Amino acid sequence: MKVIPYVLIVVVVLIAGGIYIDRTSKNIGAGSTIQTSNNNDKPNNVTTKQQEIMKIDFKDYGPAPEFSGAYKWLNSDPLTIKELKGKVVLVDFWTYSCINCIRTLPYVTKWYDTYKDKSLVVIGVHTPEFAFEKITDNVAAAIQRFKINYPVMQDNDYITWNAYNNQYWPAEYLINKNGQIVYEHFGEGNYDHTENAIRQLLGLDMEQNAQTSTLGNIQSPEMYFGTSRLQYLSTSQSASATEKSYSLPNNLALNTFALEGTWQFSPQNATLTQGSGKIQLRFSSGKVFMVASSKKPIVLKIFVDGQPQPDVTVTSSQLYPLFDSSNYTEHTLEIQIPESGLEAFTFTFG
Repeated sequence: MKVIPYVLIVVVVLIAGGIYIDRTSKNIGAGSTIQTSNNNDKPNNVTTKQQEIMKIDFKDYGPAPEFSGAYKWLNSDPLTIKELKGKVVLVDFWTYSCINCIRTLPYVTKWYDTYKDKSLVVIGVHTPEFAFEKITDNVAAAIQRFKINYPVMQDNDYITWNAYNNQYWPAEYLINKNGQIVYEHFGEGNYDHTENAIRQLLGLDMEQNAQTSTLGNIQSPEMYFGTSRLQYLSTSQSASATEKSYSLPNNLALNTFALEGTWQFSPQNATLTQGSGKIQLRFSSGKVFMVASSKKPIVLKIFVDGQPQPDVTVTSSQLYPLFDSSNYTEHTLEIQIPESGLEAFTFTFG
């Protein structure tokens, strides 16, 4: 899960664990139109875990804010909360280069496909983290790549994000048929619980074997290249807003990265400005991704613990997988870059 920069201090825990955070609010009182399931009807072979899944703790978070300040709507004409009353609405805040969002999307798209004919409406609110994520063509390409068929609103100026007081990518808000927010979930995981919340609001029986997801033992935080959030550059190197030549250190501490070649830093990224270069990363996880971009195709050579991995061709601004394994221990990754032009934004882990 990604968190807005002013609460970045918790990002390590949240990304690694896909933690569910529940905001403090009042429980729905007597006379509410929201109904909970009748657990007396559960078969005797339902496990304690399944019983917990079936208990949906709906809360009253107040009326859902309108979708305001849309730069553009994709897959739909503009929609309003007012016109969606009478339907159950799932609002999913996401951004297309966020690995946590990408891992969540298969569940969100499946819920839409499964329940769209049963009065569920899914709205993807695409709130960008990086400037390139504001470009409509990039968002449209991501929508096609991830097979998203539900409406997506471009929230480029964070108007709807702020209206919901949201702080996380991804974040799900469930709105009942009266237009009230009754359920929130932040980050990855708890897919079974969220799906059963959808089913309950739709008046359907609870699923005993809903989808679950597990992550490996990730011990590395998201690492930004841009100076606005630069924390994990090797202590032997320092960022420069002008071109600067770098050499790899002899030793690299865990959860740090270092550069080789001529690089220039900006608030959002680091760019290889001349000739060839390298990036070296020391991490503890089984999977590594990099948000990167290049105006022309650049083929990266990837080595992990000295062993070659499949080449990665960077073109458009997006998330690229660099390493995929089930070995959740410490590793050293090296990226060999044959020519200038690569823009590196973040490392993320899975």
